[in-house]
Amino acid sequence: MEESSRYARREEESSEQNKRKLQMETSTTRKKFRTSEEELANIPVSSIDYSIARAEQTLRSTLDNRITWNSTDLWLGTRGQKHVGFRNNMEKFEITVLQACRSLRVRADRRTLREQAEEKSRQNKEFKELCARRAPMFWIPLRPHCVWERMSVKLICTVLGTPRPTAQWFKNGQPIELRTSPPGKYRILNEFGMLTLEIRRCSMDDSADYSVVATNSFGQATSFANVLVKQYLGLKSSWDSVSYPALLPDYEGEFTSVLGPVFTREKESFVLCCSASSRLERHKPSVQWLRDGKPVKETDRKKINCEGFEVSLSGSPAFKEDEGFYTICLPAASGLLEQTAYMFVRDAEPNKAGVPGSPLCVQCNDIQKDCLLLSWTPPSDDRGSPVIGYFIERLDVSTNEWVQCNQVPAKICKFPVSGLNEGNTYQFRVKALNQAGVSHPSKPSKAVTMRDPSQEKNSIVIPYDEAREITVNKGDFEEIEDVKIPNAPKNLHASEIAEDYIVLSWDEPDPHGKEPVEYYVEKCLEGSNKWQRINLDSTLHSPRFSVMDLEKDKSYCFRVQAANKHGVSDPSQPSSPISLKATLVIPPAPGHILALRDTKTSAVVQWEKVEHEPEILGYYLYSRMVGENDWQPVNNKPLQCTRFTVAELQTGKDYEFCVRAVNEAGLSERSPISDPLNINEAIYCPSAPYDFDLLSCGKDEMTICWKAPKFTSGRKILGYFLDQHDPEDVPWKDVNHEPIQERIYKVEGLTEGHFYEFRARALNSAGVGKMSEPSDLYKCEEWTMPEPGPPYDVRCREVRDTTLMIHWENPVYTGGNSVTGYLVEACEEGSGNWKRINETAIPDTHMRISDLETDKSYQFRVLAVNTSGPGIASVPCDPVTPVTKPGTNEIEVGVDDEGFIYLSFENPEPIDSPEFNWSKDYKGDPDPERTDISTEGNKSKLILTKPSEEDVGIYSVEVPYTDGVSASHTLTKEELSDLLKKSYDIQHPLLQKISGWNVEVLEKGDVRLWLEVEKLSPAADLEMILNDKVIENTPKRKINFVKENGLIEIIKEDFGEEDKGTYTAKVVDGKASNQFSIILTGEDFDKILDESKRKRKHWKRMNGPHFVEQLQWKVTEECHTIITCKVTNTEKDTTFKWSFDNKPLPDGKYDGQYDRQSGSGTLVIKKFTKEDKGQYKAAVKDSRGEDISDLDLNKEAFEDIMKEISRISALSASPLKCQGTAEGVRIYSDVKQFTDIMNPTWHHKTQKLPSTEKVKSGTTENQIWLEINNLTESDRGLYTLELFDGKDIHKRTFDLSGKAFDDAIVEREKCKEAAVIEKNRAKVVRGLPDLATIMVDKTLCLTCHISGDPAPEVSWIKNEKEVVFKDRYKLDIKGTIVTLTIEKICAADTGRYSITVKNKYGSEVGQVTVSVFKHGEEPEELKTFEKPAKP
Repeated sequence: MEESSRYARREEESSEQNKRKLQMETSTTRKKFRTSEEELANIPVSSIDYSIARAEQTLRSTLDNRITWNSTDLWLGTRGQKHVGFRNNMEKFEITVLQACRSLRVRADRRTLREQAEEKSRQNKEFKELCARRAPMFWIPLRPHCVWERMSVKLICTVLGTPRPTAQWFKNGQPIELRTSPPGKYRILNEFGMLTLEIRRCSMDDSADYSVVATNSFGQATSFANVLVKQYLGLKSSWDSVSYPALLPDYEGEFTSVLGPVFTREKESFVLCCSASSRLERHKPSVQWLRDGKPVKETDRKKINCEGFEVSLSGSPAFKEDEGFYTICLPAASGLLEQTAYMFVRDAEPNKAGVPGSPLCVQCNDIQKDCLLLSWTPPSDDRGSPVIGYFIERLDVSTNEWVQCNQVPAKICKFPVSGLNEGNTYQFRVKALNQAGVSHPSKPSKAVTMRDPSQEKNSIVIPYDEAREITVNKGDFEEIEDVKIPNAPKNLHASEIAEDYIVLSWDEPDPHGKEPVEYYVEKCLEGSNKWQRINLDSTLHSPRFSVMDLEKDKSYCFRVQAANKHGVSDPSQPSSPISLKATLVIPPAPGHILALRDTKTSAVVQWEKVEHEPEILGYYLYSRMVGENDWQPVNNKPLQCTRFTVAELQTGKDYEFCVRAVNEAGLSERSPISDPLNINEAIYCPSAPYDFDLLSCGKDEMTICWKAPKFTSGRKILGYFLDQHDPEDVPWKDVNHEPIQERIYKVEGLTEGHFYEFRARALNSAGVGKMSEPSDLYKCEEWTMPEPGPPYDVRCREVRDTTLMIHWENPVYTGGNSVTGYLVEACEEGSGNWKRINETAIPDTHMRISDLETDKSYQFRVLAVNTSGPGIASVPCDPVTPVTKPGTNEIEVGVDDEGFIYLSFENPEPIDSPEFNWSKDYKGDPDPERTDISTEGNKSKLILTKPSEEDVGIYSVEVPYTDGVSASHTLTKEELSDLLKKSYDIQHPLLQKISGWNVEVLEKGDVRLWLEVEKLSPAADLEMILNDKVIENTPKRKINFVKENGLIEIIKEDFGEEDKGTYTAKVVDGKASNQFSIILTGEDFDKILDESKRKRKHWKRMNGPHFVEQLQWKVTEECHTIITCKVTNTEKDTTFKWSFDNKPLPDGKYDGQYDRQSGSGTLVIKKFTKEDKGQYKAAVKDSRGEDISDLDLNKEAFEDIMKEISRISALSASPLKCQGTAEGVRIYSDVKQFTDIMNPTWHHKTQKLPSTEKVKSGTTENQIWLEINNLTESDRGLYTLELFDGKDIHKRTFDLSGKAFDDAIVEREKCKEAAVIEKNRAKVVRGLPDLATIMVDKTLCLTCHISGDPAPEVSWIKNEKEVVFKDRYKLDIKGTIVTLTIEKICAADTGRYSITVKNKYGSEVGQVTVSVFKHGEEPEELKTFEKPAKP
C-alpha cells in the first residue's frame, strides 16, 4: 500500500512537471510570432486581433479539458502506452495551433505594413506642403484691356503661394470695396488661385489703372493692368474694332546700344548690358537671355535686370563655363529683336608662375550606388609646359572637406571614381598638372547623390490627391519566393576602355532576394584558368567596377560573383578577352587657317574642320603680335564653330593666329600659323557723297561741289562719278566717264532756264560706293549779283577741348569785285540760330575759334565779303563737339641724332599707307628748298634743312581719309634758338661724362682715380696730365683706358705727397672731344692719404696673425666676467699674451687661456671688482707681424659690467630666510655677487627700516642681511628686501609672524645658550707655535694662554702618550698661562706634543711639533725652506 502511494505521488509530480513544461513551450513559441505592433501599447486592437484572441482562448480551454480528461483516464486506467500516446497527440495538436496562429499573424503584419505605408504617405504629403510654402507669385499676370463703353470686362490673373494668399483689388491706388460701390458694378472671385475682377457696364470713369495685391504670411506680390474705355463715334473717330489690338503691342522700341563683347576673369563679376528706346520694367517676363542658344535662368549667381531703358545680365563669380555667345531677345510686335555678343572669361592669376589654367566642364556620368565616371575638358593655356595629368578631388556635402581621389595623375580627361557611399551627395573638381606645378581647381561639378539607377525601374508611382504621388517598391506587392543565395550576374562586359583602366559592367542577378548584394570580381590572363580576386580591399554594391594596374599588350578575362549574407553565387560567364586600349591619340591640328579684317579692334579667323575619332570637344584659338614668342589664348571654352571673331586687338598692330583641336587626350599640335594681319577696318567701298552746293552758274554751265564720303575705310578716294537730271527728262545722264579727282566740277552743255539736280558716287580701291541722294534743284541762269558766291568745303580741324580750327576754300564766283574777307557764323546743332563770330572780315581762309563749350555740338558756315557786302553763305560744316578725343597726338619737335631739327607726327588711327599733308601758316606746302618731308609707316617727319628765322611760323599737318586727324605747332624764335643750340651740340659734340672723377682707396692702400664717359670708338685717344706734366703708364702708376666702356682710371701704389695736384684727362674721339679735371689738394688730399696709410697698414696686418673678433666682455649666470677674442691666420710660432694696464696678468686671480686650434682667447675673472678696472690687451705675434686688441674697462664699460652683474645677482637672489642669533634674528638673502649698485633697502610692513642699534643691515660678498636685536611682538610682520639692478627693482619678502616668529624666538634662546657655552668653554687661546726646533742639551719652554670658566684642567700628551712631569719635564700653571719646560733636551724628546684643556662646557687641544738636532747639523724641517737672498 505504501509502495502504491509512493508511486501515485511520483506520477502526480511527473504529470505536473510535464504540464508546466508544455505551458512554457507554448508560451515561448507563441512569443516568436508576436508582431511588432503588439509591442506598442498605444496601438488599438483590431477585429483580427480579437479573432486571434478568441481562437487562442478556445484552444486553451479545449487543451485544458483534454489534459484534465486524459489525466483522469490515465489515473484510472493503465499508464504506460496511453501516457505516451497522449503526449504525441498533444505535440501534433500544438503544431496545428501554432501554424494557425502564424497564418493569422502574417495577415495582421501585412495589414500593419499597409497602414504604415499610408501613414508615411500622409506624413510625406504634409512635409511637401510644408516645403512648398512660399510668398505669392503671379503665374499669369493681369493684361491690359480696351473696351467699348457699356461693355463688361474681366481682369483675370493666376497667383501661386502657400499658404493660400488673400487678394485685394485697387483702382488708381484706391481699394475697391463692394459695400461702397454701386450695386452690381464689380464682381470679385478667388477660385483655386485664379483671381477675377469683373467690371460691368463700363463707363468713361472706369478707364483707370487696376492692380491686385496678393498677400500671405511669407510676403506679397502685385500685378497691374490698364483698362481703356472708348466711346463709339463711328468712322469719324478713326477707331475701328479691327485696329484696337495694335494699341497695346508686346513691345514698342528698338535697341539703342550695341551689345559688345565682355571680358572678365575667373572668380570676378561680369555684366552684359544694352539699352533700348522704351522702358522695359513691364516686359521683364518677356525678356530672355540665351547662352550658346540655350536659355539662361536666374540663379543666386546670375541676375537678369530690367530697369528703365536698360536690360542686363550680371553674375558673380564668373567661371570659364560661363564663356560663350550671349543673345538678348526682346519680343516685339514687329518681330524678335536680338543682339549677340561673346563673353570671354580669362584664367585667374596663377598661384605659381608657369602652372596651367584650370580645367572646366566637369561632369558626372554613369552614376551608381558607389561609383561614377567623371569627365572634363582640358584647359586652353598650359603656359609653356604641356599638361601631364590631372588630380581629382571630391567633396562630401555633409563634411564640407575636399579629398583627393587619385594619387597617380590621370592621363586623359576621364576617370572612374569609386569608393563612394550610397545616399551621400558629392561634388567633384579637377586640377591640371604640368612641370611647373598644379593649377587652380576647376569649378565644382553639380552635386550628385549616389543611388541605385535601377531603383526607378523597380518603383511604382501612385498618383493621388491633386497631382500628388506615392512611390512604392514593386516588391512590396509581390509574393517573393524564398530566395536566399543570389543567382550569378549576367552580361559582363567592358563599358569603358582606356589606356590605363577598364570599367566593367554587368546586370544584377534576378532574382536576388531582399538582402543586400555584394560583388566579387576576378580576373585571369587569356588562355589560363588561374582566377584572381581583384577587389580584396573594397566592397562592391553596384554593377560597375574600375580595373586599374593592368599590363599593356595582354588580354584579360573577367567574371563576377554575387553574395549576400546567405552565401556566394556561382561565377558569371567569363567575359570575352579584354585588353587596354592603345594610348588615346590627340587630334590632328586644324588646317587652312585664314585671318581676315573685321573692325579696327577685331579680326575674323576661320579654319578647316577636324574629322577625328573620338570626336573632338572643340577648338582653342590663340593670337600673338608679330615678333612675340608667347601665344595668348583667345577663348577658354572650346569653340564648336570653325569661324570666330577675335576682339580686343590693338589697331595698327600685326597679329598672327593659330588653332588647336581638343579631345579627351588633350590638345593637338598648333595649326600652321596664319599670315600676319594688320588690324584695321575691313576694306569696303566708300559711303555716298553728300551736301551738294552750287558755286557758280552761267548761261549753260554750272559749277557744283560736294562733300567727301564720311566712311572710306581709310582708303584714298580715287575719283567721283557725277550724274545730272533734268526733271523734264526721265533718265539720269552721266556727266563724266573718267573719275573726277576733285570735289568741284563745272557741268557744261546745260539749257538755260532749266532746273537740274545732281548725284554722285565715290570710287576707291575696293570699288564704286553708294549713290548719293539727289541734290536740290538748281536753275540754270547766269549769276549777275555784285556779292560773291558761297565759299565751299568748310571743315573743322585740330578739334580740342573748347577750341578748333575752321578751314574753307575761296568762292568760285566773286561778284562785281574781288573778295576782301570772310565772315564766320556758328550755331548749336539743330537750333538754326546763327551767330556771327567775327564782326570784321578776315582775309584768310582759316580761323581758330576758342571758348566753346565741350558739352555742345556746333555747326559753322562762312560768307565771303566784297565791297558790295557779304555774299551767299556756304553749306554748314558737319556738326562738331569741341572735345579732345582719346589718343589724340600732337606734333613733336626736337633734334635727331644727326643734329637736324624736325617736326614729327604719328597718326593715332592706323590705316594702310596714310598720307600726311603738311602746311606752313595754313598757306600751302612748306618750302621744299628749306624742308624735307619723309613718311615711314604711320609716322611723318618734316626736317628743317636750313634752319633760320625764316622757318618761324605755324606748322600744321592733316591726315586725309580719317576722322579729322590733324594737329599744329607754332615754332617761335625762342624755341628755334634752343633747337639750334641742341643741333650745334650734336653736330659739334662734346664727349659726355657719365660719372665724374671718383676717388677710392683700394684694399691694399692703393689709390684709384677713375672717370666714366660715353662709349668710345677704337680710334679714341687719351692724354693724362698731372700738374701740367704728361704722365705715362708705369708699374707704380697704372693708367687704364677701356674705350668700349668709356672708362679712364689711374691706380697709384704708395700714394704720397708727390701725388698731390691737379689731374686732367684729355679725350679725343673723332669730332668729339673733352677734358676732365680733378684737384687733389688740402683737406681732401690729407683724408685720402690718411685712409691710404690706414688701409696699407691694415693690409699688412691681415697678412699676419690678426684678430677676427676683437676683445669683448660678457657676464655669465654665475657672475663670472669673461673677456673673449678670436685670432686667425696663425702658425706654430705664433704667440698669444694677455696684459692688464700694460703689465702681465698677476698670478692666481686671472684665468687666461688660448686655444691654438680654434684661435679663441678667453680670460675669466670670477669676482669682478673695482680692482679689476683698467685696460686689457691681447697681443698675437709671430715672424710675419703683430696685432693687438685692447678693451678699456674703465668708466662706462666698468659700469656696464657692474650693472650686468647687479642684474644677474638681483634676479638670482634667493628667497629671504630667517636665522636666530644670540641677540635676536637675522633675515638674509644669498646672492651670487653683491655690488653697490644693488642698493639694498629693507622694509617692515610699509615702512622703510633705518639702521639703528636695534635694527642693523649689512652685506657680505654673497649675502644681504638684516639683524633685529631684542626681538619683541612689535617686530612681527612682513619684511621686504628691494634690490636694484640698474634698471628695475626686484623684491624678496619674508613674513615674520605666526610660527616663523615663534621659531625665531626658540632659535634665539638656543643661540644664547650656545654663546654662553662658547664663552666659558675651555680653550687654548694663543702661544703655541706649529714647529719648535732646538739643539740638544738646551732647555725648551712651551708656553700658551688658556681660558675657561670654571678654570680648565690641563694635561700634555707626547706622541699619543700622556706626559709624566718628573725629572726633566716640569709643568707650571700661573692663572691663564701654562708652561711646559724640558731641561737638557735630547733626541728622544723629538715628537708631537699636545695640550688638552677641559672644563664642564667643553675642551680644546693645541699641538706643536718639537724637533731636536745635534751640534753642526741643520734641522730637516728647515731644509724645505729657501734661504733668504742677501740684500
